[in-house]
Amino acid sequence: MVDTLSPSEGAVRALPLPLPRGPLSAALTELLRNAPGRPVPEVSGDLDPYGDDFQLTLHTCYELHYQGFRDVAPDWEWDPGLLGLRAELEHRFQNALRAEVPGGDDVTAELDRLLTVPASGGIPGLLRDEGTWWQMREYFVHRSIYHHKEADPVAWVIPRLRGRAKAGLVAIEFDEFGGGHADRIHARLYADLMRGAGLDQGYLHYLDVVPAPMLALVDMMSLFGLHRSLRGAIVGHFAAVEITSSPASRRMVEALHRFSAHPDCIRFYSEHVTADAVHEQVVRRDVLDDLLTREPELAESVVFGIQATDFLEDRWADAVLDHWRAGESSLRTTDR
Repeated sequence: MVDTLSPSEGAVRALPLPLPRGPLSAALTELLRNAPGRPVPEVSGDLDPYGDDFQLTLHTCYELHYQGFRDVAPDWEWDPGLLGLRAELEHRFQNALRAEVPGGDDVTAELDRLLTVPASGGIPGLLRDEGTWWQMREYFVHRSIYHHKEADPVAWVIPRLRGRAKAGLVAIEFDEFGGGHADRIHARLYADLMRGAGLDQGYLHYLDVVPAPMLALVDMMSLFGLHRSLRGAIVGHFAAVEITSSPASRRMVEALHRFSAHPDCIRFYSEHVTADAVHEQVVRRDVLDDLLTREPELAESVVFGIQATDFLEDRWADAVLDHWRAGESSLRTTDR
């Protein structure tokens, strides 16, 4: 269970390197303390692509493209050897995901399926109907790894789109980034939520305690966003999020009212109830329709993005619920 922590004041602060979770992540964190250009570690053949060591290593490589780490040279971001290590991890991760999903190219069927999610299902439904406050706070901690950068990986696809697809996606991203108001950026609203729940609002503050299933979901977003060849997949992921967000957020609002939670906690999800209902229509009517009219061959990639998102979300939720049903915390313990 999450202990009560003193919230930070939101100052910009460089992240320390994460605590290793196995031989590969340990070798990488040691490497990054040195100057770029040194030999990188090799990936063992039996490393679990969904395991903590694998996903933390990949997450660390990706974070160099976001905010970076304290005392790590910025030039590591484009170090050829490190890019080679990342490419090997990405290849294994993508192959693992493709092996888990049915695939296909029927985008309409996938979108219609997302609209049939049961109103009582998932963690938001449990939190609304029978959850406890400590479980709610753990949920916030898990999702902080996602919400601190939720719109950022999607922004990488903007220069890869044209016409109505680009305009529609930029319109949604404009909302995600606060419509020109820093205090309304959705990542800022989530930091306010964390503070309202008595948790630390710092960027990726809880990285060390969040297990691999959530890291895999965030790593998937970075994988899709960084690769032009996966532009269909990042749009598919984006569509899946926008379609499912509004009903899930409504359940969260109901749950938070049951707990008489801080207004900042409620505000984050209330914002998504309204905004994402509109975003769903834009992403279907403008982004996907135009993208697939221009590049119909991307239908398979869009479906892959939807299905991979669904698979990893379900995998994360199942892992959390297994711990909660056993009456135990779903977070990792560390000595930091």
